Amino acid sequence: MNDIHMIPADETVRGICSRFFDSVPASVDMIDTSRGDADLRNTAIITFHGGEKRVLKIVSNDFTFPEKIRMWQRTVEEYRALGYYCPRIMGDREGAFPTVRYSGRDCVAYVEEFSPYRSLEDRTACMEKDLDDVYNRYMKDIWSMTAKIAAKRLDYTSYPSAYCLFETFCPSDKTDEVLENALEWKKLADALPEEFSGQARRIWRLWCDNREELAKIYPILPTSVFQADLNSTNLLIDEEGIFRGVFDFNLCGKDVFLNYLMRENSAETIPEALRIACGYYTFSDPEKEAALPLYRCLKPLWWSSVSALRKAGDDAKAVRECLDRAENSLTEDVDFTSCMG
Repeated sequence: MNDIHMIPADETVRGICSRFFDSVPASVDMIDTSRGDADLRNTAIITFHGGEKRVLKIVSNDFTFPEKIRMWQRTVEEYRALGYYCPRIMGDREGAFPTVRYSGRDCVAYVEEFSPYRSLEDRTACMEKDLDDVYNRYMKDIWSMTAKIAAKRLDYTSYPSAYCLFETFCPSDKTDEVLENALEWKKLADALPEEFSGQARRIWRLWCDNREELAKIYPILPTSVFQADLNSTNLLIDEEGIFRGVFDFNLCGKDVFLNYLMRENSAETIPEALRIACGYYTFSDPEKEAALPLYRCLKPLWWSSVSALRKAGDDAKAVRECLDRAENSLTEDVDFTSCMG
């Protein structure tokens, strides 16, 4: 989850508000969820006299710009057309997403509806229950929704989602995130004592060979346009605990459904997510063929494996367990096709 910091609203923010709204705000509450100097993200919760609210976003990073926001706007409407609530995205008085000067830099600004529903994380905090258990309760809702979007085969953008494989999400990325983590794993593995070098080289070769085979079939797999960030802060739940929709489309983009599904699930929950999806989506033969190599690309050397290997340090037993786990993921024959209809 992002760290959230409350910051005071200034006259600059109120000036930006005047480009979007006819009414003068009664109050402006600022939230800073920036991720370093290269990724400024400020949110203003605007409350008007009478109680109506809007959300003003002020952003400066290399993946937020007017053309992208228009794509998010379109995707929101696709989800809404299926009966799911997503806050609408709106431009200024002319319908544009203007460049504004804020905090010493040029930023893009846009407005969202204020959601009448709270996030799953907020609901869980009130219930004092384990977040993972509650998340699993909504698996059917989450993957029914996402499978319906996948079945639409939306094709109005070439911008990839943040989960993209074999391409980069934004100009500052050197590689896709999966390869980035795998290369970090290799760096750690190359520094291990000699007793582990044979297995580490074997794991890396298996991973590279698998990725090379996946690259041959990946371009023909069906795609759609997804919200692409189904974490508990973005799932919307009403007062009765009913799933209503999703928000936060800033990682939205075109993606392979199978990639998205596997990235959003653990090894344990992938089969159930596939079975749920089958109620609304028909997996193609190429998707069934790609399922195992895709899993072997995504999971064995993911950030959790990097973290575990780093944490193992000089503990030979822990290092061996990390390597065995990675090698097993690259060689075990997991039967995904039986879950794919």
